[in-house]
Amino acid sequence: MSSSSYLVVGAGGGIGTALCRHLVAAGHQVMLSGRDESRLQTLSQELGQPYLACDATDWDQLSSVVDSTADQFENFAGAVNLAGSILLKPAHLTSKDDLQAVLNANLITAFGLVRAVAPKLKKLGGGSIVLMSSGGAAIGLTSHEAIAAAKAGVAAMARAAAATYAAGNVRINTVAPGLVQTELTSRVWQNERSADASRAMHPMGRLGQPDDIASLIAWLLQPENAWITGQDIAVDGGLSSIKSATR
Repeated sequence: MSSSSYLVVGAGGGIGTALCRHLVAAGHQVMLSGRDESRLQTLSQELGQPYLACDATDWDQLSSVVDSTADQFENFAGAVNLAGSILLKPAHLTSKDDLQAVLNANLITAFGLVRAVAPKLKKLGGGSIVLMSSGGAAIGLTSHEAIAAAKAGVAAMARAAAATYAAGNVRINTVAPGLVQTELTSRVWQNERSADASRAMHPMGRLGQPDDIASLIAWLLQPENAWITGQDIAVDGGLSSIKSATR
């Protein structure tokens, strides 16, 4: 497997950290990016990779990080957006500001990454962009109105962008996880009753781990999988597609 370089936005989160470790272990270079500079610095020291702090909702900052990554690394071959948030409220309790914040963190960051990275990859001969949708965007889950709207938007935008940039050999896919045990979702799984209910919703009978998601993202980045684009791939223990007998 030849060495490539990648940009990971949201590198300091649970899935981001797992992904960066996976990529570096495979011999790739990674530009670590995100808002929390202290986390990036710690991960940078662990992996021996550079970092650039960035608020991905700011498209100018994001474009600057993309330019710096492509300038600093040879064989720039792709980027991943793991910036995001979660809000579990019914629509009547969700303010306009709540909704805008969810859209900014999830859809605006994803759109900004495609906007900055896809033309650059096209000039370089192609590459892969991976974004995060959600199992909750494929089925109706209680109190998921805002996050479902944002993540469904990411998946739809990615399909359109995949069509736009396919002629330039740029692949764009989304990964749709179920509930993954990270700090972002800790309010759900650290409550025993809520965790039990969540596990029961997933036919495989457990919650996801960061490596479950990171392994697929890393796979989608690889040039060996160059005929896969415009896909929204569920990694959710069956949440969005099957219903099992009660355990």
